[in-house]
Formats: sequence, structure tokens, C-alpha cells
Amino acid sequence: MTNEWEFKRHRRLRSTPAMRSLVRENHLQMDDFIYPLFIVEGENIKNEVPSMPDVYQISLDHVKTEMEELQSLGIKAVMLFGVPNEKDEEGTGAFVESGIVQQATRLIKSKVPEMLVVADTCLCEYTSHGHCGVIHHHDVDNDESLKLLAKTAVSQAEAGADIIAPSNMMDGFVTVIRQALDDAGYKNIPIMSYAVKYASAFYGPFREAADSTPQFGDRKTYQMDPANRREALREAETDVEEGADFLIVKPAMSFLDIVRDVRNQSNVPVVAYNVSGEYAMVKAAAQNGWVDEQALVLEKLTAMKRAGADLIISYFAKDVAVWLQN
Repeated sequence: MTNEWEFKRHRRLRSTPAMRSLVRENHLQMDDFIYPLFIVEGENIKNEVPSMPDVYQISLDHVKTEMEELQSLGIKAVMLFGVPNEKDEEGTGAFVESGIVQQATRLIKSKVPEMLVVADTCLCEYTSHGHCGVIHHHDVDNDESLKLLAKTAVSQAEAGADIIAPSNMMDGFVTVIRQALDDAGYKNIPIMSYAVKYASAFYGPFREAADSTPQFGDRKTYQMDPANRREALREAETDVEEGADFLIVKPAMSFLDIVRDVRNQSNVPVVAYNVSGEYAMVKAAAQNGWVDEQALVLEKLTAMKRAGADLIISYFAKDVAVWLQN
């Protein structure tokens, strides 16, 4: 029987799993992922973060075992966040030689040298007030904060960090850190800039894990207004001009349009940060039996790749490694 209709048959390329796989445009692979780690001072500590199931604060004596697990899963890069016992007004623990991130970095590079260490470069976990810089007149002093951030970056590079990832959102932070690294002899250490970091409600679980909740006010004078799009492109363009080697967009899930915009504007690698609140929501829904966790996570991470991300920072990296192997 001859069909009287004429139309395009797009379903031909969806007919079987093999056919769908053959024409799939975007793929997740373990080379895409950076796994965040929270390192605490002390011994024999492995504390699950209440709002982030399966994510832990770990002490240095657990780091080697953690690295071996990550290696077995095919994860090749970690991002380190430090949780010190002592804090002060200037966040001294961020840049001293004995800082927790510096200790963890030296340990990782001595035990598992092939693991890529990305050092988060900020002060908020180390300051008694919880802000990302020096406080003057009840606000963050941009230029004074830059001096301490530069010291932090150099200290992290000296400890062996492979990539410096400044997350503070101070104006000029890429320029100042790049100059400091170059002057200290670290011209080949790249900067993974948190170029587009919104003042988001999705950071709550992270602040619990990193003990970095501001003790007064908020971070809206330095992190971006979620309503703004063009501002993100100005931030990203400035950071590339100042020497950024990667550009992070954070959060990822609610800002996929920004990921695409930054990808279209820039030729450096774009990194999507699948943040703590995004992780916690999915975990909570899955624990209640409301969603298929594996299907949902793979769908949303693939959406980040489709939007233009080259790399993804995600607490789901371990889960994804298992799922991709099965």
C-alpha cells in the first residue's frame, strides 16, 4: 500500500539502542570529571556531610585510600577544599605552608603523583567571618583581599598543585594571581578561574561541608546576580584577557544558557560546576523513590556537555564511573 503522505522520518535514527548510540552527539567519559574533596585537620576522620549523602569530610590519613579508590574508578582529577580547625580575620590557614590543602596536596603528589590536583583558591573556609576576603567597614576590601589570594595561590603551587582555581570573585583576581605565580617561577601552572560564579541558593550543602557560611550579610556584592546574563560574558571575557586558562560557570544546572554563551564566546576550556545543592536535591528525591537517580544524573550531566562544557566538577563523579562501567 502506498502512503499518500510525505514527511521526514526522524525516528529511523532512534529505532534501536545500537542505532541511538551510533548517532549520539554528546558523551560522558571519565576524563570529563573533577571530583571535589573536603580535607579536614585531625586523624581518623571520615564524616559524612548530612545534606550530601555519600560525600565525606576526610582527614589526611584517609587521603591515600581515597586516591586509590578514585584511580580505580578512572577519576584523574580532584579539587581540594580545606576545613581548618582554626580561623582568623585574614584566613591565614589558606596560605601558610602547613595549611590543610597544602598538606593534602603534598601527600597526594607524593603517593599518587599522576592524580591531577586542582586547588580551590579562596579564603572563606579560613576566615572567622566566612567571607572571601579582608573585611573593612563591614564589606570585603577587594584590593587588600587580592594580596592574600595571591599568597594563597603561590603557596598552593609550591605544595605541588597542578591547577590554581580562584573562586573568590574579586575584581582583578586573575591578573594578580597570574603575576604572582609568574614571579614565583610558576609560569606553567594554569588558572582555572571561577569566572562566572552566581550568588546562588544552591550552595547551602557546600557551606555545611566546608564550614564556610558567612557570619554576617551575604556575598552578593562580589558574586553575581542570577538575573544577569550579559554580565557573565563580561566577567568571562575579562578573565581570559587577564590570563585564565579555564573558565568555570557555577552553578551549572540552572545556568546552562550561560555555559553555552561562554562556550560560544571563548576558546578556552569551559568547566561546569554541578554544585552541592544540585547534588543534594537529586539524592533526596532518589532516597524517597521519586526519581530514577542514575537516569536523572546522566541526563543532567549530559545536558552540561551539550550546553558546551568540556569538563564537569561533580560530586556524582564516583557514581558516574560505576554507571559507565556497567
